[in-house]
Amino acid sequence: MVRAGAAGTPLPASGLDIFGDLRKMNKRQLYYQVLNFAMIVSSALMIWKGLIVLTGSESPIVVVLSGSMEPAFHRGDLLFLTNFREDPIRAGEIVVFKVEGRDIPIVHRVIKVHEKDNGDIKFLTKGDNNEVDDRGLYKEGQNWLEKKDVVGRARGMLFWQ
Repeated sequence: MVRAGAAGTPLPASGLDIFGDLRKMNKRQLYYQVLNFAMIVSSALMIWKGLIVLTGSESPIVVVLSGSMEPAFHRGDLLFLTNFREDPIRAGEIVVFKVEGRDIPIVHRVIKVHEKDNGDIKFLTKGDNNEVDDRGLYKEGQNWLEKKDVVGRARGMLFWQ
């Protein structure tokens, strides 16, 4: 199938004939293209792993996926996280946490902190735009989160309007 372009010139059916361009390259050009692509991918992975080491978070950048934290954060906002284990968790802090049985991390605010004499900390979270706390989101029988559940703490954001 051939379509006509704006000036009446024929266009390939796909609009972009990538495989045709690859076939026109000699082996050396193709090798360099593959090598450049591999360098870009490996550089991105190295930057990501470097951010993981620098921030202490398994996911140093996350996207807000719901409206539960409005007006502080909206869907699509990017949050920059850190997760240094020695920093205590305090009420009012915004944390990103994972709940057992759920794949997607949740971004909510810490509303209560329960600190034991032995140093163990448990805390309760709630979305700013939610009516009730997050106990209904935690796994069955769990009433508090622990530090092991935290992916990171919001330290900065980039928002879209």
